[in-house]
Amino acid sequence: MTLKGMLTGTATASAVMALGLLALGAAIEPALAGLGQPTPGGIGLQQSATPIMEYLTWFHDVLLLPIITIISIFVGGLLIYCMWAFSETRNPVPSKTTHNTTIEVVWTVVPVLILIVIAIPSFRLLYQEQTLPRDAITIKATGKQWFWSYEYVDHGKFTFDQIMLNDKDIADRVAKGEQRANMPRLLAVDNEVVVPVGQNVRVQVTAADVLHAFAVPGFGVKIDAVPGRLNETWFRATREGIFYGQCSELCGKDHAFMPLAIRVVSEQTFTQWVDQAKKRFASGQPPLSVAELQSQQRVADAAPSTR
Repeated sequence: MTLKGMLTGTATASAVMALGLLALGAAIEPALAGLGQPTPGGIGLQQSATPIMEYLTWFHDVLLLPIITIISIFVGGLLIYCMWAFSETRNPVPSKTTHNTTIEVVWTVVPVLILIVIAIPSFRLLYQEQTLPRDAITIKATGKQWFWSYEYVDHGKFTFDQIMLNDKDIADRVAKGEQRANMPRLLAVDNEVVVPVGQNVRVQVTAADVLHAFAVPGFGVKIDAVPGRLNETWFRATREGIFYGQCSELCGKDHAFMPLAIRVVSEQTFTQWVDQAKKRFASGQPPLSVAELQSQQRVADAAPSTR
C-alpha cells in the first residue's frame, strides 16, 4: 500500500465523518446555553455579555473547535483505515518498513504550526484579561463558607452578604409578585450585585477562610479567591440582565450552594440603587430590589405632575 493510497483513503473517511458531525451540529444548535444562566440540555458556552467573552467565544468556536474537530476526524479516520488496510487477512506478510522521512517531517512541523496559530490569539486574549482599565468601578468580593460578601469601594464602602435562596425563599418572593423566571433554583440570591451597563467594573477577589473561585460564565470571568491575597479581574457588560455564576473551587460541604448573581442595569437605575442601598444597609434593612425601584419609577412617571 503506497503513502498516496493511505492518504486518499483517510481523506475519504474523514470527509464522511465531517459531514456527519456537521449534521449533528445543526440538529443540536437549539441546545446552546442561554443568556446569564445555564440552559437545560445546553452544550455550548453561555451567550456573551462582555467584549472579553465575545472574543473568548470566537476563539473557542471559530478557531479551537474546528482545529480539534479536524485533528480528531483525521486521526480517527486514519486508525479505521489502518485497521482495515493492514489487517492480517489483507496483509498476510507484514511490511518491514521502519522509517518514512516525509511522514516524520510532516508530523513534526504541522503540530508546531498549529500551536503557533493557536498561540497568537491566545496571547492577545490573556493580555486583555490581565490588563485592568483605570476608569473602573471597584467592587471587592470576599468568598466565605458558603456565601459571598461585597464592598462597593467607590460608593461609600457599604457592604452586604449574598446568600443563596432556598425553595421556600423563592416561593415567598414569587407570592409577593416577583417573577419566577428571574429566580433559578440553586442560583438565585437574596442580594444581587448591581452594576451599570457599558462601564468598566474592577472586581477585587479574596477569601476569608479557604480557597474559593469567583466565576461568571457570561462575562468570561473566573479567578481564584485566596485567603491573604487580593486578586483582580474586570468586565464591561454590554447588555442589561441578570448574570449568574458560582464558586468554582471545592470549598467544603456547601460548595454547590454558593452562587453569585450580578444584575446589569442602566446608569440611572444604578445611581438610584446605590443611593438607597447605602441608607438601607446602614440601617440594617435590605435594599429595594431593582424591580421594586423600576416599579416605583413607573408609578412616579404615571402620576400627574403638580404645579
